[in-house]
Amino acid sequence: MQKSVSYLHFIILFLLVGPATQAQQKQRFTDLAQALSTGSQLAGSQGPRSINWIDDGNRFSFIDGPTLIKSYSPKDQREEIVFDATKLSLPGTQRFSYSSFQWSKDARNLVFQSNFRPVWRRSGISDYYVYSLADKSLKLVAKDAQTAELSPDGRKVGYERGGNLFVYDFATQKETQLTNDAARFYYNGRFGWVYEEEFGLAQAWEWSPDSKYIAFWQSDERQVPIYRLTDFSGFDENYDSVPYPRVGDTNPIVRIGVLDVNTGQKQWMKVDLAGGYIPRIYWTSQEGQLAVVHLNRKQNALKLFFTNARTGDTRLVMEEKSDAWIDIYDFFAGIMHYFYFPTGSQDFFWVSERDGFAHIYRYDYSGKLLNQVTKGNWEVTYVHNVDAKNKKVYFSSTEQSPLERQLYVIDFDGKNKRRLTQAAGRHTIDFSPNGQYYIDRYSNVSTPTQVELWDTKGQKIRTLEDNSRARELMNTLAYAPKELTSFTTSDGQKIDISMIRPVDFTTTRKYPVLIDIYGGPGAQSVYNDFSSSAWHQYLAQQGYVIVSVNNRGSSGYGRTFEKIVYEKLGQYESKDFAETAKYLATQPWVDGARVGIRGHSYGGYMSSYTMLTYPDVFRVSIVGAPVTDWRLYDSIYTERYMGLLPENDEKYRQSAVTTYAKNLKGKMFIAHSAMDENVHLRNTMQLVKNLIDNGKDHELRIYPPGAHGVAYNSVSYLLLYQQYTDFLDKNLKSGAVN
Repeated sequence: MQKSVSYLHFIILFLLVGPATQAQQKQRFTDLAQALSTGSQLAGSQGPRSINWIDDGNRFSFIDGPTLIKSYSPKDQREEIVFDATKLSLPGTQRFSYSSFQWSKDARNLVFQSNFRPVWRRSGISDYYVYSLADKSLKLVAKDAQTAELSPDGRKVGYERGGNLFVYDFATQKETQLTNDAARFYYNGRFGWVYEEEFGLAQAWEWSPDSKYIAFWQSDERQVPIYRLTDFSGFDENYDSVPYPRVGDTNPIVRIGVLDVNTGQKQWMKVDLAGGYIPRIYWTSQEGQLAVVHLNRKQNALKLFFTNARTGDTRLVMEEKSDAWIDIYDFFAGIMHYFYFPTGSQDFFWVSERDGFAHIYRYDYSGKLLNQVTKGNWEVTYVHNVDAKNKKVYFSSTEQSPLERQLYVIDFDGKNKRRLTQAAGRHTIDFSPNGQYYIDRYSNVSTPTQVELWDTKGQKIRTLEDNSRARELMNTLAYAPKELTSFTTSDGQKIDISMIRPVDFTTTRKYPVLIDIYGGPGAQSVYNDFSSSAWHQYLAQQGYVIVSVNNRGSSGYGRTFEKIVYEKLGQYESKDFAETAKYLATQPWVDGARVGIRGHSYGGYMSSYTMLTYPDVFRVSIVGAPVTDWRLYDSIYTERYMGLLPENDEKYRQSAVTTYAKNLKGKMFIAHSAMDENVHLRNTMQLVKNLIDNGKDHELRIYPPGAHGVAYNSVSYLLLYQQYTDFLDKNLKSGAVN
C-alpha cells in the first residue's frame, strides 16, 4: 500500500510541477569527478561473477565477495561454499589472490590464475595453481605462463611458457616440455600482437576432447617489421619493440601442429598458408580429427579443412567466397566462433550471411549442406548451445528488432522455432552445457540490468540481481533516460539513433548537440538497453543533447547495410553522421549551428574524418587515438575492409583523414598516448603536420604513458574527460568559435 501511495504522490507531483521542475529538485552532480564516480553505481551489478557451469550444467559456480567461491544448483536451489581464499596463504604468509579460475571436468579440482601481468589486450603472464577440493591443498603447477588449461579428463594441465608448450601430470606430479624451439618472435602456442588483436584469441592451442592431443599454432614473426615505442621517461631512451605488420607488410607465418601428449610426437597439418591466415582450429567429434579454417590475405575466401592429427593428411570440406570480407568471429559482441562441432554428432554448423543475413547452416562431415537452419530478414548474433542429443540449437537474434537481442530455440531441421526470453531489451545469455538452464542478463532504456536464472521450459527459477540500488539512484538523481528514434537519410536509408536530452529539457530552448560515435565495421552503438554513461549524464545536466548512431557499416541490419562500406571506409559512415546532425537541426529545440562530434579509436577516425569532410555541419570534434591514414594501421584489420595495395591506393587516399586537413573550419581537440601499441602515435602526428601545413589551428594533448585508452590511471582519466568537457563548454556550449 505504501508503494501505491508513493507512486500516486509522484504522479500528482509530475502533473503539478512538470518534468523540468522535478529535474531541478532531484540531485545533480557537483562536478565531473563526482559524476564519473557514479558511473559504476548506475551500471549496477552484473550479478554473480565468473560464472562456471559444472557437473555437465547441473550446477554453476560463482565468486561471492573477495574470498569465496560458491556453487548453486538450479534444480534444488541449493547454495554451497566450495572455496574460501581466507583459509589459504602463499609462502611468506602472503594472502592468496586470483584473477580467474577453471574447473576440472569432474569438479574435483580448481585451477587458479594468479599474479596476472598484462601483455596485450587479452593476454598476460600469470602463475597457475591447482586446488584440490578433497584435501584442500594448493599447489603451484605453472609459473610465468601465458595460458594454461586443464585437460578434459582433468588429469593434466597444459600451459604455454616462454613460447613453448608444457603439460603437468597430477598423477606423477611432473612437468613435461612438449616443444623446445621457441626463440625471439618465434612461438609455439602463443600469438603475436596482430593475430591476438585482430582474430580475437589469446590462447594459441587446444586440447583434444579425449585429452590425447594438443593442437597449436606456431607463429613466426621474425620477418615482421618492428614498431618501437617509448613513454620518454627517465634520462635514457628505453623502447618497447612490437612486431607490427602494416598494410602490405610481411605478415606472421603460422602453421598448425599436433602434439601427442603421451609420446611427445609432433605432426604438422598439411595446410598451405598461401600468404593468408589460419584464424581458427576446432577438434571435431571424430577422434583425432582437427578442423582448420583458412582465409586468404584479402579475407574474402574461406576454406575449411579436416586434418588427421596422426598423419597431417588434409581434405577440403567446404569453401566460401565473397565480394566483401568474411567474418569468422565478432569482436564487439564477444562471439569468438562461427563454426560449431557438437560432440556426439557427425554434423557441424556454420553462421554465414550468404543469403544477405547472418544465419545458421548445417553440414555433414563430407561437406554436404544438409539444410539452412534459420531464415528471415534478421540476423543470428550468437549460437549459445548445440544440443546434439535433442537436435536443437539455442541462439540469439535480431528478429524482434536490430536494437534488441532475444534468445530462441530451433530444431536442427529448421522447424519449431520458439522465443525463450520475454522482456524487451538487449539480452546476454550464459547457457548451461546440458541445455536445461540459462542465466539471462538484460536491460532496456527504462530498466537497469536484471539478472535471472531460467530453465529452457520457460520457468524463471530465481532473480539473481534486480539492481534496486541503481533504480533508486536513477529516481533520486537528475537522470536523463535514453530515447530511441530513427530518421531517413537523403538517399533513403533508415538510420536508428539514440538520444539523451538535458534533464531540464524544454522545447522553448535551443540546445547544443554532441554526437558520440564509434562507427566501425561490425560494431553497433544503439541498443534498447539502459544508459549508464556517467559522462553522458553529466553533459545532460549541463544542457547538452547526446546522440549515438547506428550508421551504415553497423552490424544487426544485414549484409548490405554493413558491407556497403567495403573499400570505402569513412565515406558512408560520415554521411550518416552528417545527416544525423542535419536531421537534428530540423528539431525546434536543437541549435543546428552548435553540433559537435566525438569518438575514440575508430570513433576518433570518424570524428576527425567527418569534421573535415563535412566542415559546414560540425562546429567541434573531439578526436581520441585516431587512425588518420589506413596505410599506417595493421594489415589484418585494414586489408579486411580496404583491400590490398597497390591496387587500392586511391581508395586508401580517399579514406585518409590527412587528405582533407585543409578543410578544417571549426575546432578540433586531439588526444593520443605515446605508448599506444594499437593505433600508433604516428597517425596523430601526421594529421597534426597536415593541419599545420594548411595553417589550421587545433588542440593537442599527448599522454606519454597509457596505451590505446590514452588515460593510464584514475587521475589521468579524470583529467582527460575534464579536458573534453572544458573544450565543449568553451567551443560548443557557449556558441562562440574564435
